[in-house]
Amino acid sequence: MFSHRHPYEPFLFEEATKLIVGTLPPPRFTQGDLKEGDVHFSYGSRDGQLWPILDRIFDLNLKFETTEEAILERKGFLKSRNIGICDIVASAEREKIDASDLGMQNIQLRNVLGYLARYRNVDTLLFTGGNSKNGPEYFFRKHLKKNKVAFEVVSNVVPRIHTFVHPKTGDNIQTVSLTAPSGAANRAVGRLDFYKQMKAENPEFNTLDFRVMQYQQYF
Repeated sequence: MFSHRHPYEPFLFEEATKLIVGTLPPPRFTQGDLKEGDVHFSYGSRDGQLWPILDRIFDLNLKFETTEEAILERKGFLKSRNIGICDIVASAEREKIDASDLGMQNIQLRNVLGYLARYRNVDTLLFTGGNSKNGPEYFFRKHLKKNKVAFEVVSNVVPRIHTFVHPKTGDNIQTVSLTAPSGAANRAVGRLDFYKQMKAENPEFNTLDFRVMQYQQYF
């Protein structure tokens, strides 16, 4: 059984108003066996789409390489936009060493509510995935249920929006369940009516374009 531990501490600071919330990076980041083109930072997999999406939205001209400069570029951007990162999974076990969320077992969650009590400027959580099993929204719902916190629907249209009241601070916090920035979610994107409409109007429109349109509303 492979012990898959999150290799990065949450990226948090007092000015942060938004938090990106995912699950775990691919196992090779825990093992320290990165591929060429990986960045040794959250969402740094060369196969992931979060940083390419943000690169396009903000015209960042980021480096996609395993260098300290590439890490500093990403940290600088996040600080400039008051965006933190606090993935909800601290660790899990896997029989098969891959990046599948469904493959996670014996999952230990981070105390996201505890972080929110400390960093009270945060008013929005941006989930990099929805409520499918072992996705970030799925785990956050469990986290709230354990703490007896209601999770209220604001919009059930993709990307779904919810709100909750922090049990200790009384702060109102919004959550947005973005379409996952991974190739595995492309099939689900292809089934969305909005995507089909955009594709019909412009055959060159693709799943990355779709995510760029969606993400720029919330970043």
